[in-house]
Amino acid sequence: MVKKTKDIISPETAKTLHGLFLERVRRTPEGPAYQYYNNESNEWKYSTWSEMAFQVERWQTAMKREPLKRGDRVAIWVSNSREWIMMDQAALGLGLVVVPLYHQDRPENIAYILNHAGVKLLLVEDERNLEKLNALPDKPEYLVRVLSLNQPVKNFSDKRLCFINEWLPERGDSSAPADSSPDDLATIVYTSGTTGPQKGVMLSHRNILWNAYSGMQSEPVFREDVFLSFLPLSHALERTVGYYLPVMAGASVAYARSIPKLSEDLVSVRPTVLVSVPRIFERVYMKIKSGLQEKNLIAGNLFKLAVNVGWSYFEYMQKRIKWNPAFLILPLLDRLVSGKIRKRLGGRLRLSVVGGASLPAEVAEVFIGLGVQLLHGYGMTETSPVISVNQLKDNLPASVGIPLLDVRTRTGKKDELLIKSPGVMLGYWNNPEATAAIIDSDGWLHTGDKSEIKEGRIYITGRIKEIIVMANGEKVPPANIESSIEMDPLIDQAIVIGEGKPYLAALVVINKEVEELLAKKLNLDPDNPAFLKSRNLLNYILQRISSRMSAFPGYAIIRRIVLLHEPWTIENGLMTPTLKLRRQFILHQFNEEVAALYKGHGI
Repeated sequence: MVKKTKDIISPETAKTLHGLFLERVRRTPEGPAYQYYNNESNEWKYSTWSEMAFQVERWQTAMKREPLKRGDRVAIWVSNSREWIMMDQAALGLGLVVVPLYHQDRPENIAYILNHAGVKLLLVEDERNLEKLNALPDKPEYLVRVLSLNQPVKNFSDKRLCFINEWLPERGDSSAPADSSPDDLATIVYTSGTTGPQKGVMLSHRNILWNAYSGMQSEPVFREDVFLSFLPLSHALERTVGYYLPVMAGASVAYARSIPKLSEDLVSVRPTVLVSVPRIFERVYMKIKSGLQEKNLIAGNLFKLAVNVGWSYFEYMQKRIKWNPAFLILPLLDRLVSGKIRKRLGGRLRLSVVGGASLPAEVAEVFIGLGVQLLHGYGMTETSPVISVNQLKDNLPASVGIPLLDVRTRTGKKDELLIKSPGVMLGYWNNPEATAAIIDSDGWLHTGDKSEIKEGRIYITGRIKEIIVMANGEKVPPANIESSIEMDPLIDQAIVIGEGKPYLAALVVINKEVEELLAKKLNLDPDNPAFLKSRNLLNYILQRISSRMSAFPGYAIIRRIVLLHEPWTIENGLMTPTLKLRRQFILHQFNEEVAALYKGHGI
């Protein structure tokens, strides 16, 4: 039996996020803290907590030499790594405020954040970041120091620039950290900005410590647990649940090399806990479905049987259905199907917390049926971020779970979910109007999400601002329809439209990986510029979409579509760093295509 050592540091003991780190170092100095891949030796290595403490002291000593004072903002613009943690902990220990930046964010977003937050010290990863920094249209006016993790090959004339190895002393001094209060501002996290300018969410040490601790009251984490970190640390979910929570529990974290190498890293690291967004599991599911289409009918039927029996067994274990004789073949199905797929995820995954967006029921049932424990949760950056999560012994993935301890919920106008909790932010940085718009005079935070609360569980039914009101007055939440469409392995992304229109339509991005096979099936030339406008192709895709619409009312059926080649990405500005589609930006860019969908229909 795998050992499970519970060693949770309470918020009262930690007091601050740096206090949390120091207490962890004191308790388990030689315990494994972080794993990383060494490109020179081509192997995974790890750092202990005491080794991390030694490095943090070096960073703190170097920071003390800079013209920084308590409350000044410092920004981290690097990918997930031990250095991210070193910078964060060093800054927090000196009473500085950390501003995380998404490593691959667009230059104009970076410029806005650096100027809006008044960042004085910036850590970048390499030459690519420095080139982006030099090319910023709005030069950061507050920066006094720019640090580069990697030695630039090019010669940059910026006098503020310093290579990290030249900036850090050989050893740090071990002077006591700043006397920070739990209610001091710890970080400013800028929201993704799906519609307008980004807003800086101000979170205190207490906000985040409470959230991590309360999360472990729902589902415990142990010193023996291993997290695989691949969501960016600029994402509030990854930062609280994938960074501070493991420190609190004494678990170790391995940093994935990249998303393309994630499948390799899963097998090498063999994590016990994953923090993920639904899109990751959706993509794995699409690959499984595509692979099954190339196999014989027996393989496909065996997979379906494994999922169906596994899901029924899960429902039985949750005490929602009676025992079924079909459960007797589970060991065989596990050996032939389920166990093989779990091995692709490392083979010892104990749980995966999934948040940041809705988890499609079809995806949840498949992975849970295969024995992968998915816990669907819900939250916002403004709430530090977790609001609710399912539990292993009480898991209903159609919901987003049960509110964390000390979270109060109710529904307001238009069934909007309202929240009160110790995790609610201090407010938006330099934006009292936006703060007043989201937190009312009674202290309730307005999430902007439509919801139902049944038997203590939260069900998210749509985004209030994204509800489509059709010409006939019917109200359609597009998210569930879009998720259903995207379950088709031929489709990569979809946006449903129809505001003020007589019927629903959709912009659909074709999955490039299957485009050639699809063209061959329909006897079309994929290199022909008119390929995506082919009537045969449009009808074929529309039929496939229609076959997935049986669960929706008649007025919510997709009548027409536009097919697109290029996916909506962070790089082209049509997706946020937290992988949410920027709906208004997409509709603006493809306004002509949208207009053509309703040509000749008056309204």
